[in-house]
Amino acid sequence: MSVHSFRQAKTCCMVVRINLDCNACCRKARKIILNMKEIETHMIAKQECRIVVCGRFIPADVAIKLRKKMNRRVEIMEIQEMGGDGDTTEESRPIIHGS
Repeated sequence: MSVHSFRQAKTCCMVVRINLDCNACCRKARKIILNMKEIETHMIAKQECRIVVCGRFIPADVAIKLRKKMNRRVEIMEIQEMGGDGDTTEESRPIIHGS
């Protein structure tokens, strides 16, 4: 077994910067992203040279796969982890009753 099989993928959104200088690059990036089964949603912003992906994945693995298949430098700009259980953040807030 590999070390990667023990890490648990969390639901997160990741913003990466990659050089998308033509429409063919955007089509290639879209095709690569659609073939990754762990990515649920994506957005490609050609003007800003950014790709936003959301789903249950390990961010470093997705960035490495994108770099290898696109043969371009990929820079992770932001990673936002979503709560896996979700209810824990709502329960930790104090309840305020209005009088």
